[in-house]
Amino acid sequence: MSLDASQLSAISRLFSSAVFREMAGKGKSPLFAKLLNELGSFSLSKLPRVADAFDAAFTILRAAGRRDEYIYRAALTHKVLLGTHSLNTASMLSEFRVGGCKADVAILNGTATVYEIKSERDSLSRLERQIEAYKTVFAKVFVIAGENHVDAVLASTSKDVGVMQLSNRYRIRTIRDTKDLPQRISPLAVLDSIRTDEARRILERLSVRLPNVPNTLLRAELEKVFAKLDAKSVHLAMVDTLKQTRNLLPLSALVDSLPSSLHAAALSLPVRKVDHSRLVKAVNTRMTQAAGWA
Repeated sequence: MSLDASQLSAISRLFSSAVFREMAGKGKSPLFAKLLNELGSFSLSKLPRVADAFDAAFTILRAAGRRDEYIYRAALTHKVLLGTHSLNTASMLSEFRVGGCKADVAILNGTATVYEIKSERDSLSRLERQIEAYKTVFAKVFVIAGENHVDAVLASTSKDVGVMQLSNRYRIRTIRDTKDLPQRISPLAVLDSIRTDEARRILERLSVRLPNVPNTLLRAELEKVFAKLDAKSVHLAMVDTLKQTRNLLPLSALVDSLPSSLHAAALSLPVRKVDHSRLVKAVNTRMTQAAGWA
């Protein structure tokens, strides 16, 4: 199937947060209709429903050489979060801030594992800085890369960093396993990455007295407390806490109502519960009607 660069870009943008949030907020997406028009001679408009268009677009993008970050995020969602684990036992963090970096995907189960995505289209220029940042918060670090990057990632990362490859058949293959090293994390880095209410919960789990100070002074006092805590204990308490505060189980009904191509979006982009039915209705809209969204 021959697609030029502009058509491939339009198909990728169908899975953007902007399209997803328009559908949830308005029950339609003018951007979705605009992107369909940009496809020109290659059209998805003959498919029955919007859901079918998303699935067809996903199939196009997951071919080797066309994959963007969303395809990798979807692979981790289906094959790790919903495959190896489940929403009952694990949670997933997306775009989780660690220092000056944002972790693509982190999955919390018995430990905290971060996955840095380096798709075929990505550069490796920031990888070293990203890995060093993630080691301060997550016990296990993986890089999941395109085939064109695997050798370079293996050569440029330490042996405690896992390396995965998304195969041509859309399977995740572990090239080098990661090591579980919660003792290396920095309690202060954890504090910097979480909300104040989550920091309170961590201290409660560790039976550490909360600082009794005004809110304006609380973060500074929390830093003093966290600086003295044991790394492994903080890591375990962080995992248990974030599995509760970032719990994805309430989204299970929404996920079941969406096409598989949108599961990763549903679990990584915040959508208010009152907007769930509007989103489901939008993806089940007939394509003939969706063309008028523009």
